[in-house]
Amino acid sequence: MDNKDAEKLFFIPFNTGGHWFLLAINPIREIVYYLDSLGNDWTTYPDMKVLIDTVLQAFRAQRDIQTSRRGANSITWIKVACPQQRNQIDCGYFMLRFMRDTLALGRLKIPTDYFDEFKCAFYTKDQVDEIKEEWCQFMIKLNVCS
Repeated sequence: MDNKDAEKLFFIPFNTGGHWFLLAINPIREIVYYLDSLGNDWTTYPDMKVLIDTVLQAFRAQRDIQTSRRGANSITWIKVACPQQRNQIDCGYFMLRFMRDTLALGRLKIPTDYFDEFKCAFYTKDQVDEIKEEWCQFMIKLNVCS
């Protein structure tokens, strides 16, 4: 981070070995937004939570911020009620869509019940196909497939 006191959201696409979900992290406020299209809780992945908490504590130490013992565990995890997938294979596309929706709005906070502009229980086939097409076009531009 160039300006260590500027608020920003950092996106971490996370793969458990068989499932993708998105973490959006505001390291200044020590908030982790957890978006999982299968509806799992972050406690399903304890190693991931320890890793992210450790990274945020290291960031805090780098910024030389003193906290009390009580404040040392002040990292806030927020499970966002995001659109859910209807199959077991589209999690990567949902994760990309969550990232795109957040970037499109340019906000530093993600509401716990997702963004009003994109709120729905499920993405339609057309919405999933749209992110698939965007991903394909992006990869073609990078010339990854040749």
